[in-house]
Amino acid sequence: MSDSSALFKPFTLGKLELANRTVMAPMTRNLSPGNVPHEGVVEYYRQRAAGGTGLIFTEGTCVNHIAANGYPDVPYFWGEERLEGWKKVADAVHAEGGKIAPQLWHVGGMRRAGTLPEGEVNGYAPSGMNVPGKVNRHVMTQQDIDDVVRAFAEGARDAKACGFDAIEIHGAHGYLLDQFFWEGTNQRTDGYGGSLDNRGRFVCEIVTACRDAVGADFPIVLRWSQWKQQDYNARLVQTPEELEQFLMPLSEAGVDIFHCSQRRFWEPEFEGSNLNLAGWTKKITGKPTITVGSVGLNADFIPAPGEATFKEAETASLDELIARLEAQNLTWWRSAVRCWPMQIGPIRCALVTVPHWCRFERKCWRLWAERCALAQRRQTLRGWCCLSPSEVLRCGAVIPDSIPAVRGRWRVAHSAAEGVLRNAAQRPVSPERVPPDSRQDN
Repeated sequence: MSDSSALFKPFTLGKLELANRTVMAPMTRNLSPGNVPHEGVVEYYRQRAAGGTGLIFTEGTCVNHIAANGYPDVPYFWGEERLEGWKKVADAVHAEGGKIAPQLWHVGGMRRAGTLPEGEVNGYAPSGMNVPGKVNRHVMTQQDIDDVVRAFAEGARDAKACGFDAIEIHGAHGYLLDQFFWEGTNQRTDGYGGSLDNRGRFVCEIVTACRDAVGADFPIVLRWSQWKQQDYNARLVQTPEELEQFLMPLSEAGVDIFHCSQRRFWEPEFEGSNLNLAGWTKKITGKPTITVGSVGLNADFIPAPGEATFKEAETASLDELIARLEAQNLTWWRSAVRCWPMQIGPIRCALVTVPHWCRFERKCWRLWAERCALAQRRQTLRGWCCLSPSEVLRCGAVIPDSIPAVRGRWRVAHSAAEGVLRNAAQRPVSPERVPPDSRQDN
């Protein structure tokens, strides 16, 4: 089975001390009426801290800019009532021994005029484009750029004042900061467009302003991606040399941790090396990295261009992830799409539906390892010890009845696996009823 003990090693970065290396990714929920995090939001994050998650990133929270929001009922990170709600969230997470960081977010050109509460305010974009070649958004002026930089810095300052442990700046997936990175949507002819260095200047200014606002010892995380919602095949850089040119100014500006988003984490980023995006980022910058992308699945389940339904994806072992964690010395993995071991039916983001997933996974692994060690001494489970408990349960469907010896040994293993899973679940957890369209990955 997958030896997941590497995932539960402590991690320290300055004053940030984590009990393990699992990270809850930011996932939009659209459950904050009036853009205020209410008691339900407090309880949502408290449960995940109680479940043993090492570091929690909140859902995307909009900074204080007129066009930062593009979706209904998402929380804001400014204003007295909203910040008081977020302070309650941070306090609740800390009371459970957890650590938490808000994701500071500006949707940029993703905003459509008419989105409440700002109404007819159009989306803001570096060149007025949400998709390449189609100018139908507000073209940002220098004053607009300065206003957004200031908004992120204020959000960082308020996060520290509210007691959060770090911040994450959302620079991925085709939102505003990524629209400056991406040549497809950035056709500016001033100092913020053209070369790779110029296209990164806006985000460097945001990072620098946030660093000035929070001081030297408060962690700043930057989430970034090659792919975009507008184009899954988009790439900011094509070679390791271009990647270094892209990353180093951001690192020098003050990024402490890079959260590297891929569609499929196991895919090498460049030919001639097995390193994925997080592996290359760590190699170039020397900074801690978070890897993400279909973790716990054997395929990307997002619909392909032109398709309307989600694709089938099966659960997969963590062997590939753990091998990369150890070989590439990655800092964290993200469990956003790791499936509940006993779940049947559509894919659910593990920490959305099962707040105690981390605790379950760790206890399950320990119990199964103990059972396998005993079984090997007694020569009862034999070859089944290489599988996880949930994998053992699934194996029964593919073992023909015509092979009675194998079927008999599987029944022994099946019984042991059922016992492990039953004992690991300290109490039943009812999946929260989150609307399917609100599980958007930030």
